[in-house]
Amino acid sequence: MSIYQVLKKYWNYDSFRPIQEDVINSVLEGRDTLALLPTGGGKSVCFQVPAMLQPGICIVVSPLIALMKDQVENLQAKGIQAVAIISGMGKREVDIVLDNCVYGPIKFLYLSPERLMSDLVRERIKYMNVNLFAIDEAHCISQWGYDFRPPYLHLAELRELHPRVPVLALTASATSLVVQDIQEKLKFSKENVFRKSFERKNLSYVVSHEDNKLRKLFSITKKVNGTGIVYVRNRRETQEVVKQLKAQGVAADFYHAGLSTMLRNEKQEAWKKNVIRVIVATNAFGMGIDKPDVRFVVHLDLPESLEAYYQEAGRAGRDEKKAYAVLLYNASDRAKLEKKLELSFPSVEEIKQAYHFLGNYFQLAYEAGEGLNFEIDIADFCSRYKLDAIKTLNAFKFLEHDEYITLSESVYLPSRVKILVSSEEMYRFQIEYANYDSFIKILLRSYGGLFDQFSNIRESDLAKRTGLHYNEVVQILEKLEEFELITYLKQTDKPQINFIKARVDSQRLFIDHKYIQQRKKIMEKQVEAVLDYAESYQCRSNGLLKYFDEVRTDKCGVCDVCIEERKQKAQHDLHGEIMAEIIELLASNHFTIDQIISSLKQGNENERIEVFRNLLDAGKIKTDGERYYL
Repeated sequence: MSIYQVLKKYWNYDSFRPIQEDVINSVLEGRDTLALLPTGGGKSVCFQVPAMLQPGICIVVSPLIALMKDQVENLQAKGIQAVAIISGMGKREVDIVLDNCVYGPIKFLYLSPERLMSDLVRERIKYMNVNLFAIDEAHCISQWGYDFRPPYLHLAELRELHPRVPVLALTASATSLVVQDIQEKLKFSKENVFRKSFERKNLSYVVSHEDNKLRKLFSITKKVNGTGIVYVRNRRETQEVVKQLKAQGVAADFYHAGLSTMLRNEKQEAWKKNVIRVIVATNAFGMGIDKPDVRFVVHLDLPESLEAYYQEAGRAGRDEKKAYAVLLYNASDRAKLEKKLELSFPSVEEIKQAYHFLGNYFQLAYEAGEGLNFEIDIADFCSRYKLDAIKTLNAFKFLEHDEYITLSESVYLPSRVKILVSSEEMYRFQIEYANYDSFIKILLRSYGGLFDQFSNIRESDLAKRTGLHYNEVVQILEKLEEFELITYLKQTDKPQINFIKARVDSQRLFIDHKYIQQRKKIMEKQVEAVLDYAESYQCRSNGLLKYFDEVRTDKCGVCDVCIEERKQKAQHDLHGEIMAEIIELLASNHFTIDQIISSLKQGNENERIEVFRNLLDAGKIKTDGERYYL
């Protein structure tokens, strides 16, 4: 089967997008490859097609749990065997998934970089028939990048497990320094980069200086037809902006990572089908969502970096038709971004304090906790110890860098059940304990594969089918677990903290102060670049391209700066034509102002008067008090 046949069979496309084919062929030739494909460029196809053409399994590393789950579901819908190991899954559950990858027909295993720090996972990967390592969001491996994730530094260890397997690194945005760093950190055998230009010719970038941002947003929704995305800073703001839009008659809904998977999917589908016109979201929205006809993306707050802005703004106009990326900016935004920069770098003492409180929160004894995983309610943790949430999350990041803990993003996982005994043993139990018989029969009828693997269940559905209350269903499942008949994992939607090392006295922690200072300098440059973009008056598209080391001399012609320049040029040309008319008229005679203005052909009355006054002020025309002459 050829790459074109695979593309047609599973994705129903007749041809590849620009550079996809080159990247796929490079991978099939066994070469380490870095692909820079802007948002919507079809990154996943670049590893999915070559993986389908070769025997064995493709291991995909991504920090975005929601995106992993989406891709696994999409592959499964195509009849392709794919699984993901994400935070919140139990040890036994992970064990079964890894077994299926070693001995079963699984084609894609999705992992977070944190999972690769586990000896269990690395040991099992050693026995898998791996055909490709795909590293998504590869910029996360570079400390010069905008979203550095320390666990990514361990990815090069995959090469030691399978030295001959090629690595495909993918990212939507990276500077030249980051491109170089990615290849070095992943130990590429030879430099090999494929780039698609970052230019988006159909996208009009606009920065609008507004004191009343909501009024401007309402104006955009009225003037621009079609669907849009509005990005805001936090979850509370998503709901507040939606209320205001609905009051203006705009069909809008909100989206953030705190919603259940089911609710997020419902909102996405309503927006994709144009039932909802505008989705107001945090930056959790957009990854893996390929809606081509988005006509506008509006940012109500300054992004933290131009890389993040380019990706989010780039979700507009993927159908190559005219679209708008609007950044609303005012004087207070600079102070907010600078404040966030300050909170992003807690002191060494504050980091040690956060670690100490973390141990207390989970009631861990010193020298205990290695390898343990806990759900954490960040709001409750910060409230209990009177900590700032932003500063605390950043303290966790530095503890992650020094490999004391890992912190995963929040993710919704439904309840899961797996039967631990054989069908014969279960049948014997049902005979001996008749009061559980009816419940077990309904459980087995409702969900397939319980003897082989963990299956998603819904306690509310079981309650309806059994006629029991929700809490009674939970109690029975817990009792069956006590009998060691099943493993029952309850649903979760909280972030996960994993203790890589046993808890130590916080005063014995080694915190890499030099690294913190280095990160601060990098982030200061990123903030400076964002402010420069918002406050400068150069072609917006060229400003973004220059940031990504793509130098262009010709201007885009469609951003707010280019349009304003064109207006001023047109006005300047018009003023020149009116001036020539006035001079030609007065060269032959003296006229009153009314006669002059009414005789002119170019411009409107106000434009004619403005040019006349300029000539008079410059002394180029004179007057006797009633008439005017040269």
